[in-house]
This record gives sequence, C-alpha cells and structure tokens, in this order.
Amino acid sequence: MRVLVAITRGELGGAQAHVRDLILGLKDRVDFRLIVGEEEGLAEQLAPMIPVQVLPALQRELSPRADRAAYEGLEGALRQHRPQLLHTHSTKAGLLGRVAARRVGVPGLHTAHSWAFSEGIRSSRRVAAVLAEAAVGRVTRGVIAVSEHDRDLALRFRVIPRERLRVVHNGVADSPLRARPESGPPVLTMVARFAAPKDHELLLRAAAQVRGEWRLRLVGDGPELDASRLLAQQLGLGRRVDFTGARDDVPEHLASSSALLLISRQEGFPLSILEGMRAGLPVLASRVGGVAEAVIPGQTGLLVDRGDQQGLSSALQRLVDEPALRASMGARGRARWEQRFTLDRMLSQTLLAYQEVAR
Repeated sequence: MRVLVAITRGELGGAQAHVRDLILGLKDRVDFRLIVGEEEGLAEQLAPMIPVQVLPALQRELSPRADRAAYEGLEGALRQHRPQLLHTHSTKAGLLGRVAARRVGVPGLHTAHSWAFSEGIRSSRRVAAVLAEAAVGRVTRGVIAVSEHDRDLALRFRVIPRERLRVVHNGVADSPLRARPESGPPVLTMVARFAAPKDHELLLRAAAQVRGEWRLRLVGDGPELDASRLLAQQLGLGRRVDFTGARDDVPEHLASSSALLLISRQEGFPLSILEGMRAGLPVLASRVGGVAEAVIPGQTGLLVDRGDQQGLSSALQRLVDEPALRASMGARGRARWEQRFTLDRMLSQTLLAYQEVAR
C-alpha cells in the first residue's frame, strides 16, 4: 500500500514522535512518503529511510499566501505520486491535505492528536477551529482520535460523522530500562517542551511548597526555558531543579527517576506518560484531554485539575513522602502499559484503519 503522510511541523514533539514510530514500524508493509513543513527534526530522522519532501509553506501560522502555496504543494504531490491513501497529522496539514485529497480523488485519513477546539484553548480560536473542521469533515474519509476524550469532543461538536471516527490510543515501544521508584531520595521528572500548553510555571510554584529531600528534573527545551530557570531561582529552587535541555536518552533518565510528571493546560494522549508507565513509574499529571484514559487515579498515579496549584503541591508531597506508594503505582502502571499501550497494538490498529479507509 502506498501512503503519503503529511504533518505541519518537524520539531520532535509528541505528534512527530508518533509519526516517526508509525512509519518505522510499518515501513516493511507500507510504502511511505512524508511531507513536512520543516527540514529539522522529523525530516532529518526519516530521510535516510523513506522519501521526504520539505514544504516550507506548510506552517502553523495562518497566512493566505503561504497556505495557498502549501495547498498547491500537497495537491501536486498527490497528483505526482498517486498514493492509495493520504494520512495527515496536525491541524494545518490536516485541513489543507484533506481538501487536496478530495480534489485529486485520494482517500484522506486524519489523526487528531488533539483538537484545536479542546478545553484550555481560547474561545475565539475554538470557534474558528470547529467551523473549519466541520467543513473539512464533510470530505474526510476517516478520522483517528488518539483518545476517547477527543472522539467525544468530535462528536459533541459534530465535526465528523460517528461512522467515520475511531479511537486508536497512542503506543510506545518497549525498553529494557526500568525504574526503582521507591529507592533513594525521590527524583521527580517531567519530559516536555518549555512551551504552551505545558505549565512549567505551575509546577515550579507548587514544588516550592513541598517539604523534605527531593529533586525535580526537567527534560526539554523551548521558548519558555529561560523564564523557567529564572522563576526557579526566584522561588529558591535553584539547587533542587535540574534543567537538562533536550535529550535523546530519555529512557535512561526515566530509569533513574522516582515519578513521571506532566503538568499541562491541554493534551491529547501524551507519549511521555506512556514512557513513564513503561519504565514502571507512578505518574502525576494534569487531568486534561485523554490523560485519565492512561492514568488510573490512586492505582497507577495521581491526577490534579488544570491550574490547581495547591492540589498539585499536595500530590507532589504525597509522592515524596510515600516510597511504597510510588513502587505499587509504578508496578501497576507497567502492567497497564503492557495490556493497553504497546507500540505493536497501535501499529496493528492503524494498519487496519489504512486498509478500511483505502478501500
């Protein structure tokens, strides 16, 4: 099967990691080509293995001139390569690509990693996103939601008919590295870009209230990194917080951690939570998007409401104070990952979607 994959940005966030794992996992069964708006990141990783076309006009920001050029580039690629399926990821590539696919006569499948009308996004943008998605939904052959939460949002706002919508939870490949969350002074780790919708500021302010011996490890980079460093100093956390920058050895960092954190204003179905569960870590996360479909409160981790600083501080304190709780939650999280969120499970369900949509 010939599949053209399109995604807007190349920076290695959750959607890009999903696309990378999908392509590498299915490339022996699917003839993939990739279109991406940036040369860095995803394009660099995949270019040695599959044909990659960088389309600079494909960008996140709204720009009539660039958007027209991006649409023409997508339509041209579809006419040239004549894939059996176009699989789009991210909002801009999804909207432009599905319209181009309909015009060329290629079935279009879109994966919604998180809708642009999700909670936590400003109202004006949400209204525009619903109108755009509903219009393009009429010409979309199929949509994959990465969480039941996002499926329910799509149905509530009527952006795609129920019969064209399915849920395929994200999955991650296994790693031999395991954590021992009960041992030593606790190391609390968050792996995320320093950019919206992540809420490093809330995490730092909550952590400043936590007593005892502990360290906070923040893995990632991004435009808000310097502001977070400054805030940590202002809160008196300079010696407690490690800013590692972007790393390619995340499994090693998780194996030396005591808990995985993800504090955010809005999410789809985060890969970092699955990576923490895979490592045998308890998870403390914001109750947003599809997070509650991965983390079972009180069993595999703890959830706090969006923006709840006091609730977050109390949850952090509990993890710091109770090593046995960290161990039991981590073990249950690992078992839940094995049952529900492996990469093989995601690949088989996505391949089935390909076969059904491309008929």
